[in-house]
Amino acid sequence: MTGRKRRRAPPAEPEYRPGQLLNWTRSSHWDYSGPRPCRYCEQPTQLRDSHGSPAHKTCAEEALATQAREAQAAYHQNGPR
Repeated sequence: MTGRKRRRAPPAEPEYRPGQLLNWTRSSHWDYSGPRPCRYCEQPTQLRDSHGSPAHKTCAEEALATQAREAQAAYHQNGPR
């Protein structure tokens, strides 16, 4: 034996399902002053993300999933650095 460690296969990417990534149950995600345009879809919402920007929960989750897909594609294209 050569003493080399076997590489593990990367974990399978979980399937994205809207409503399962973020937990926005705290009252800090609700703005009582009124709706403002969502930063992603421009539709009115009273929801706010963790930075206080207006955003629908599903829009924010879709943006996170897209960002993760892009990062994964860049990693596979460029390899680890």
